[in-house]
Amino acid sequence: MNYKTQKIALAYFGVAMALFAIQVLGGLLAGFIYVAPNFLSDLMPFNVVRMLHTNALVVWLLLGFFGAAYYLVPEEAERDIHSPTIAYAQLALLVVGTLGAVVTYVFNLFEGNFLLGLQGREFLEQPLWVKLGIIVAALMFLYNISMTVLKGKKTAITNVLLLGLWGVAIFFLFALYVPANLALDKMYWWYVIHLWVEGVWELVMASILAFLMLKLTGVDREVVEKWIYVIVALALFSGVLGTGHHYYWIGTPKYWTWIGSIFSALEVVPFFVMVLFSFSMVWKGGRDHPNKAAMLWALGTAVMAFFGAGVWGFMHTLSSVNFYSHGTQVTAAHGHLAFFGAYVSINLAIITYAMPYLMKREPYNQVLNMISFWIMNSSMVFMTIVLTFAGTIQTHLQRVNGDAYMDVQEQLHLFFVMRFGAGAVFVIGALLFIYATFVPRKELITAATPAPAE
Repeated sequence: MNYKTQKIALAYFGVAMALFAIQVLGGLLAGFIYVAPNFLSDLMPFNVVRMLHTNALVVWLLLGFFGAAYYLVPEEAERDIHSPTIAYAQLALLVVGTLGAVVTYVFNLFEGNFLLGLQGREFLEQPLWVKLGIIVAALMFLYNISMTVLKGKKTAITNVLLLGLWGVAIFFLFALYVPANLALDKMYWWYVIHLWVEGVWELVMASILAFLMLKLTGVDREVVEKWIYVIVALALFSGVLGTGHHYYWIGTPKYWTWIGSIFSALEVVPFFVMVLFSFSMVWKGGRDHPNKAAMLWALGTAVMAFFGAGVWGFMHTLSSVNFYSHGTQVTAAHGHLAFFGAYVSINLAIITYAMPYLMKREPYNQVLNMISFWIMNSSMVFMTIVLTFAGTIQTHLQRVNGDAYMDVQEQLHLFFVMRFGAGAVFVIGALLFIYATFVPRKELITAATPAPAE
């Protein structure tokens, strides 16, 4: 670690990992409710558990992105962060907003209140005051990072990262616009949901991955920059009009079935290029970097993002297929693998890389970290396959045969049990990662402790 303000990232990574633990435990609880539907139905209904699971995911991923920016921007710009005070104030504001949202969800406080109450739009359920707080925090962050970059060295990595992070803030503004017309509401709702996860988040992911490849392989910067610009161009070309695959059945004009199908089919391309980029950088670089776990997570990110966001997304993105499969467990299979492969993994990769520098120790517990990698990835793959089979059966019984929804759910019980088992294994892997990353090995502590005087 060359710049003292990189230490800011440690606070962000710590809070992110705490929310990561809460998120996966919430997901495990949601999975068990699928197995036993009346479990905690009076105390903690499924819709509340699901809100906590999905909102915790989004918040901790954003905190990971912010932490990654506070870590890598000083190295790229070759100067300290403009204002550490703003950075810590931003984190405090986000934590307060997160706690406020959680309390509101769990206890359903201020029901019906325009400013303080729960809002009903999926993934954007946060009360209005929390949304406004998020916007203020985002503006603080963008000012801080932009000033650092503008006063320092400009690189392709910081350019792409800033473009992605500015996009995150700009498209979130559509969360404040709630038209009375339902079709129009859904159109603008997807401006946030889709253009985040299938647009600007991809730019953030690509910039972090490029930074990791630069540091881990030692490949020339010019080579990395050429690759990152190609990836960004492909991601924006396919992702923006790829929004159309959400417009098939919400009352929009029929031409969206063609636009959505064509551009969504192309969304697999940037993820495939990421795989080529990652493995070619490792092959060309050949550097024997001591942090093997970070390298594993970086390569795993590219591969799992390709399959989750690319292949599983393509499986039901064509309008003729999506007509039957949308809203089934096929969507859940794609969503779980895509989020984990692309965004969870890239955050875990940069945390694995940065923590030894932030803690001023050699990479430690690498074996446990890599074991957690294989536990989480294998359990997520198993969960995805289980949900894919469940979704295929659900599609046929419900959308083709016309069976009643609850009758179909009953026939999927075995798949839900297997999904819960995979989730339990995943939680073990997640907790093992947190332990391996943040808790030093005992022998390192012993070696760092001076021997007592005789």
